Amino acid sequence: MLKLFNNKIIAFTVTVLVAILVACNSQNLVKINSRQGNVIFIHPDGTSASHWGAARMLYLGPDGRLNWDKMSHLAVYLGHMKNQLTATSNAGAVTHATGMKVNADSFGLNEALQPVVAFSGQPQTIMEEAIAKGKGTAIINSGMIHEPGTGAFVAKAANRREFTEITKQIVLSGVDVIMGGGEMWYLPKGTAGRHATAEQTQRRDGINLIEEAKKKGYTVVYTRDELLQLPANTKKVLGIFAADDTYNDAPEEELKQQNLPLYVPTAPTVAEMLDATLKIVSQNSNGFFVVVEEEGSDNFCNFNHAAGCIEAVKHADDAVGVAMKFIEKNPHTLLVTAADSDAGGLEVVGVTQKDFPLDKPLPEKGENGSPWDGKDGTATLPFVSAPDKEGKRFPFAIAWAGLGDFTGAIVAKTHGYNAELLPNTVDNTDIYKLMYQTLFGKS
Repeated sequence: MLKLFNNKIIAFTVTVLVAILVACNSQNLVKINSRQGNVIFIHPDGTSASHWGAARMLYLGPDGRLNWDKMSHLAVYLGHMKNQLTATSNAGAVTHATGMKVNADSFGLNEALQPVVAFSGQPQTIMEEAIAKGKGTAIINSGMIHEPGTGAFVAKAANRREFTEITKQIVLSGVDVIMGGGEMWYLPKGTAGRHATAEQTQRRDGINLIEEAKKKGYTVVYTRDELLQLPANTKKVLGIFAADDTYNDAPEEELKQQNLPLYVPTAPTVAEMLDATLKIVSQNSNGFFVVVEEEGSDNFCNFNHAAGCIEAVKHADDAVGVAMKFIEKNPHTLLVTAADSDAGGLEVVGVTQKDFPLDKPLPEKGENGSPWDGKDGTATLPFVSAPDKEGKRFPFAIAWAGLGDFTGAIVAKTHGYNAELLPNTVDNTDIYKLMYQTLFGKS
C-alpha cells in the first residue's frame, strides 16, 4: 500500500514538473515569437564607408546626411570566406542566405556539389524557408536577375556563370516578386523580346521562361511606367527591365563614344522597384522577406567609373529611404544593409581649390601611381561637392586601388524592428542569423 502511495506521489510530481516545463517553454516561445516581423535586406554591392562618403559629399555635402546615415544601428562587417579573405559576390550571397562560411566559388553548393546546409539545419536558404512557410517574398536587382546577390537566395549551381540554369531556377522558385534585367536569359535563342534582340537571346534549351512565368500567375512588366500602373491587388510580378543589366557599366570613355547613358532610361530604379514590391508583399498576413541588390555600385566601381559608381550608391540610398519610410508605418519590419566587399578600393581625394582648380583637369594619377577620376573620367575636371552648412563647395577626385574587390571597410547597418540585435562587430554569417530570428521568431 505504501509503495503504491509513493508511486502515485512520484507520478503526480512528474506530471506537475512536466506541466511547469511546458508552461515555461510556451512562455519562452511566445516571448521569442513576439520579436517576429518582416525583413528587408538591401545589399548595396561593393560599397565601403568610402563609397557612402563620396555619395554624401557629391549629393548632400559634407554636412548632409544620407538615408543610410540615419539608420539607427551600425557594425563593422567582417566578411572572410572559408578559403580566402576577400569575399566573392556569389559566396558572400550564399553566406548571407545560409549563415554558413563557404568557398569563394560557391553558388549554393558545397565542395561535394550538394546544397549547403544552412545554420538552421535545413538544406534551404532563408528565402526558400520563407517561401515554404507561405511568407511574401521578393528579389530585386538592378543587374541581370541571375546576379548572385539575389539569385543565390533561391538558386544553386556548380558555377555562377550558369546563367540560363540560374534564371530558370529563379522563375520556378515560387518567389512572389522577381525584378531586374537580363531578358536575354529568359528567352530561347533567336526569339526577340521587348528589350533583347533575336541575336541577343541566349537560351539553348528552347524554354521561354516568360511564358512559363505567365502560366504560374505572374504579371509581366517591362518598364517603369508598366510597373507603376500595376493594379493594387496584384499578387505575383515578374519585372524584366533590360536585355542585359539596367545600367551600362563600361568605362566613361567607352560610354561617351557609344553615346550611352549610365542607366537604361525606361527601367525603374531599385528604389522604385522596392516601393512597388512592398505594396504587393505587405498584403501577406504571414509577413514577408525582400532582398534588394544595387549591383551597379559593384560593376561601375570595378570598372573604376567614378560617376557611375557614385550614382549607383545614391540609387541604393534611395532604396534605403523607401524602406525606412515603410517602417514608419509598419514598425514590425527590420531593415538590414550590408555589402560583402569593397569594389575598386575607392578613396576620396579632397584638397583645396588651389590644388584642384575647378576649371583644370585633374592629374591622371596620384604621386604613388594610383589612377584618379574626375567627374567625366580620367584627366577631367574635378567633382564638386554639394554645399556644406556654410554654403561652401569643395573639389575632389576619386582614387582607385584596383579593378577588383577588396576586403575594405565594410559597414553593416540595421533599422527598425530588432535593429538593436546587431552587434558592434558582425561576421557575415551573423547577417543570416539576425534576419532569421526576426523573420521566423527563432534564434
